[in-house]
Amino acid sequence: MGELRVAIVGFGKIARDQHVPAIAATPGVTLAAVASRNASLPGLPHFATIEELLQDGPEIDAVALCTPPQVRRQQAVAALKAGKHVMLEKPPGAAVTELDPLIALAAEQRRTLFATWHSRYAPAVEPARAWLAERRITRVQINWKEDVRVWHPGQSWIWEPGGLGVFDPGINALSILTRILPARVFVTAAELSFPSNRAAPIAADLTLTDTSGLPIAAAFDFRQTGPQSWDIIVDTESEQLVLSRGGARMAAGGQTLVEAPDEEYPGLYRRFVELATDGSSDVDLLPLQLVADAFLLGSRHIVEPFED
Repeated sequence: MGELRVAIVGFGKIARDQHVPAIAATPGVTLAAVASRNASLPGLPHFATIEELLQDGPEIDAVALCTPPQVRRQQAVAALKAGKHVMLEKPPGAAVTELDPLIALAAEQRRTLFATWHSRYAPAVEPARAWLAERRITRVQINWKEDVRVWHPGQSWIWEPGGLGVFDPGINALSILTRILPARVFVTAAELSFPSNRAAPIAADLTLTDTSGLPIAAAFDFRQTGPQSWDIIVDTESEQLVLSRGGARMAAGGQTLVEAPDEEYPGLYRRFVELATDGSSDVDLLPLQLVADAFLLGSRHIVEPFED
């Protein structure tokens, strides 16, 4: 296979800030077009919808769906039926059950379906996984707190059903957790805080465990101001591991073991090229299943209204 020609569908903040530079920095992939109702990129073919792109656009091999999760299933179906490989931004969908038919369709079309978890490609995640594999873990605490006005300005979809609210960033922490821990984890309880004028939570406290009874707690909050917190603290019998900056830094025993710049999205595109070349798919639904279980088990509390 030659260069993987990719069209970005949905051209908001994440597409501009992460996907465009990652494609430019990754050998074997090139940006061929953009489909968006509200934005374009100078010098590239532009279309309002994915349907127009697939019908009238240039030759492409794949699409990267950066639209809100509520509309991704229909777009993925259209792309796969047109014979294109599909990358799904996280979360891969607005519902867990909508993904299995996409997996089946990708296999039927012999095309790649890649459900991405960009935080798993942070530089300290794999070293943390290896470090923990040699130790007995006794406790895990996740603190994932950020200012929604900074990271999701004016994005009303995040507050709608299927938009996930604070779980949009929180699912990043869960994607790291499920990668670095050796055993399968599950939710046992959750406390969800909903603004009185919104349909998605602004904060959440989760209790999780694994088959051995490991205590795991996660605190997610969209109301953080000042320094932002993207930390996972893992206690072991010997010493404590701290993953910070969303997985960019790893420290243990008072020493920094890993600290590197963000390379998450180039990692995603390297993986996408590999999958498309091999004709295989990569769809891990566990982080989304944990969020779904948090909604299923969660106690709902109404808090003050949120105004963007």
